[in-house]
Amino acid sequence: MRKIIYIIAILFASHASAQESLHQTFNQSIEKAKTENKKVLLYFSGSDWCAPCVKFKKQYILTDPFIAFSSENLVTYNADFPRLKKNQLTKEITQENEALAEKYNNTGIFPLILLLDTDGKIIKKWDHLPSETLEEFIAKLKS
Repeated sequence: MRKIIYIIAILFASHASAQESLHQTFNQSIEKAKTENKKVLLYFSGSDWCAPCVKFKKQYILTDPFIAFSSENLVTYNADFPRLKKNQLTKEITQENEALAEKYNNTGIFPLILLLDTDGKIIKKWDHLPSETLEEFIAKLKS
């Protein structure tokens, strides 16, 4: 039974991660959002050192309700800044994330969560781990 639960958890996490990483660059995410008439959820994280970032991903991004909502309404992009060498991103993604940080997160807030329109303009901003429940967070993304 434990093996089945473990396998299901791995499949779920990889599905959610695959959905999130389908659009490898931010520019591709913006283009997809324009094509599909969706908003962009850009979030800055330190996936291997920032506890609130890990918590945000686990308690919001990787949940079934969020995945269902985002598949219909959002394109997500994680501007990640890992510190461990084994977690380093490609040079292209790292450069793009650094450019995004210069534009949207020049004070280095982690996590920083931004809801953007297809022109990259900020609609809503969370400069911390959201205090809302998952349902409240999704409701704010809808409005």
